Amino acid sequence: MHAVRRVSLHVAPGEIVALIGANGAGKTTLLSAISGVLRASAGEIVFDGHDIAREKPERIVRLGLTQVPERRLVFGPLSVEDNLLLGAYSRFTRRQVEADLREMYAMFPVLLDRRRQQAAALSGGEQQMLAIARALMARPRCLLLDEPGMAWRRRSARRFSSVWPPCGRTGGLPCFWSSRNAKSALAIADRGYVLETGRVLVSGTSEELLANRDVRRAYLGREREN
Repeated sequence: MHAVRRVSLHVAPGEIVALIGANGAGKTTLLSAISGVLRASAGEIVFDGHDIAREKPERIVRLGLTQVPERRLVFGPLSVEDNLLLGAYSRFTRRQVEADLREMYAMFPVLLDRRRQQAAALSGGEQQMLAIARALMARPRCLLLDEPGMAWRRRSARRFSSVWPPCGRTGGLPCFWSSRNAKSALAIADRGYVLETGRVLVSGTSEELLANRDVRRAYLGREREN
């Protein structure tokens, strides 16, 4: 069974691109194929001019492409700081790793306060911050975020966007962000793709998708009558 078929998409430097779709649309499968966790049976996955469709995940991380998995998947028995250091396992310069560790604590102050605690003791939102910070410790050149907003379901898009300044135009780091919440994702993203049963149904700028009648009906609730 092919969960994703004939999908063509791209992200440019400094862009945040949203992948919108319901459960089972193929979002996680697509991101996992890009990161090498799943092997694509056909087609190309081009990163920085190189086809990485047959590369192993650890090689893809070293090339600069890092995924933050759905449900965070932090190492619960380990401390917060040990989780962060694991994100830098492929790097060898201790001074740079220590500098990046300080940067993560500055970006996510709650992690500094809890750096000696087990990751399992963190709240869902705090674990999401840890998962993102762990990915950033690898110094990626492209970030894949799989349903990161689930831990902040009750918080605003403005609050969520404030915890990852390296992404998008502010920091220059390109990012694919998958989400079921079209309104929150498109409030932050520059462009978006809507996936349905493994295919791209529609794509466009965030403004275009928010104005699209089909997208509004399917993902933003029933469209109000004018």
